[in-house]
Amino acid sequence: MKRFFTLIAVGLLLGSFTLFSNLDDVIDAMKTGNTAQIIKYFDDAIEITMPDKSNSYSKSQAELVLKDFFTTNAVKNFEVVHKGENAGSQYCIGTLITKSGSFRTTIFMKQKGNKQLLQEIRFENR
Repeated sequence: MKRFFTLIAVGLLLGSFTLFSNLDDVIDAMKTGNTAQIIKYFDDAIEITMPDKSNSYSKSQAELVLKDFFTTNAVKNFEVVHKGENAGSQYCIGTLITKSGSFRTTIFMKQKGNKQLLQEIRFENR
């Protein structure tokens, strides 16, 4: 019986590691402004909020919007302030440091089928 509970605990631990690995991949890509890595996790539609505009975009439109944002605001680093999980969704709040200033950034991912997909990215002036 002890072995059974140990196996369940290990399975839950590995499952949560896999869950956060997608969010960690997005965080790593944010540190360098790597749009190509981030779009791998885009859902079919994604909400992007910036200081001057906010809209829901298709995957291809969101890629262009994010590329343009990173071109205008060359990324220096991304510092995680908090990350968490709730009912199959994951989120991260951090500070995106760019050459043109810092942005409070929120990343929201949601479980769809067997994948965690990026639903929303929010950039707010600090």
